[in-house]
Formats: sequence, C-alpha cells, structure tokens
Amino acid sequence: MIQSMTGYAALARETAQGSLVLELKSVNNRFLDLQFRVVEELRSLEPGLRELIAAKIGRGKVDCRIGFTPAAAGGKRLSLNAELLERLAELEREVCAAMPQAQPLRAGEVLRWPGMLGDAAIAADDLREPCFALMREALEELCATRLREGGKLRDMILGRVAKMQALVDRVTPLLPQAIAAYQEKLAARLREALAANDEERIRQEIAVFGIKVDVAEELNRLVAHLQEVKRVLDAGGAAGKRLDFLMQELNREANTLGSKSVSKDVSEAAIELKLLIEQMREQIQNIE
Repeated sequence: MIQSMTGYAALARETAQGSLVLELKSVNNRFLDLQFRVVEELRSLEPGLRELIAAKIGRGKVDCRIGFTPAAAGGKRLSLNAELLERLAELEREVCAAMPQAQPLRAGEVLRWPGMLGDAAIAADDLREPCFALMREALEELCATRLREGGKLRDMILGRVAKMQALVDRVTPLLPQAIAAYQEKLAARLREALAANDEERIRQEIAVFGIKVDVAEELNRLVAHLQEVKRVLDAGGAAGKRLDFLMQELNREANTLGSKSVSKDVSEAAIELKLLIEQMREQIQNIE
C-alpha cells in the first residue's frame, strides 16, 4: 500500500506512577526528521523511542510529544530531595547577587521542580515498559492514518492518469491528418518562396520537417510512463521518490509535445497534460 507522510495519533495511559500522554504528528519531508519534546523525567528513554519510530517510518518530519503527570501521593509521606533543594537555593543566591531585581522562588515553584519530590531516574526506569508500549500503539495508529491518506492519494493519482491516457487516446488518431495538412501548407509556402519550381527539393524539405513535427514517439513515451506510474502505485511501499522522478519525465514529454505541435488539438492536449502532471506532483510530495 502507498503511505502518505501525513498522519496523527494521540494516546494516554494510566500507570501506577502516573498518567502518560503521547502525541505523534507527521508531515512531508525529504528525509526522516524526528523532533522530540519529552518531559525531563523521561528524557533517558528518548534514544530507544527514536529507534521504534525509525523502524516503522522511512520518510517525513515526525513530531513526538510525551507528557507525564505523577499520581497523587495518597497516604505516602512525601520527602524533599535535600541535595537538589540545597543546589537550587545556591543557584538562587547567585542569580539574586547578579540580578538584585529578580524575584525569589516561591514554595510552589520549588515543589514542582523536576525531581524535587522523587527520584527522576527511578521514575524513568519504572515507566520504560509502559512508555514503549504506548509508543508502539501510537505508531500503529499513526501508520494506519498514513495508509488511509495514502489510499486517497493513490485514487487521486490514478484518476489523473486515466484522464491523461484519455487525452493521448483522443489525440493519437488525429496526428496523421494534422501532419499531412501542415505539410500541404508548408509545400505551398515553399513553392511561393522558391523561384525555381524544384519539386524534389520541396519534397525533401517537407519530409525532414515532417520528422521533426511527428510527436508519435513522445506520445508512446507518455503512455509508457503512465503505465509505470500505475505499476509503482500497485507495488506500494516507499514510492514517493520514484513517482516524483516519473513526474519529471512526464513533464518533459508534455513540454516536447507542445513545442512540436502543429495542431490546435495537440497544443491544447499538451497544456491539459501539464496541468494534470502538476496536480499529481503536488500530491506526490506527500507520499513516503
């Protein structure tokens, strides 16, 4: 299946230590770019969490936010982290000495200081398994949303491919007549321009120019590229870069078709083809 790089997942889980909240949001990007915002208590878990994401997602900018709210103490006796409290008081004195206008810390701010009422290292170790399990669950949900979005992108691209194929099918039968009509006009102009009525030279000039304006080869390559787009979409997987390359090739053929055209119908078809290609290119930027 084709996967979009756009997705979202948010989950929460209650543990004995408190409440975990995990949010994942992904958007398109050329490579895999992971951005983490994690509470200090769980900072030591970040490398392992990054590995879990990288194993599931190949491309995209992924923002990960993890919050943790400790459980109420209940009947437990709370104790201050004496070492941290002493260090905090020392730092406050240094700040006040350098900035006499600074406001002193309030008791509530001290109590909410990370690690003041518990051991952050122990909390992280206790939360490792539930946090990793929550990440796996969130990744499944994120990938599911990316797959659903990828299905919509696939349908849109296939719809544009069908329209392009219809344009090619409509234009192809008109080419011989259009080229013959143009050659006749060119022959008349050459006869007027040439003082000598050299029919052989006129036929040679017309034949050479006829080869130059023949767009059958461009149309054949367009069809081949459209078939390849469908094959890549059917194969699924990480197809974004391959599809982007095919858009470049389709655009090149459409440009050549327009520049060599000797018919209004072909010129209009070339413009429509370029519009459809641009519409596909914009959406392909979101495919992994």
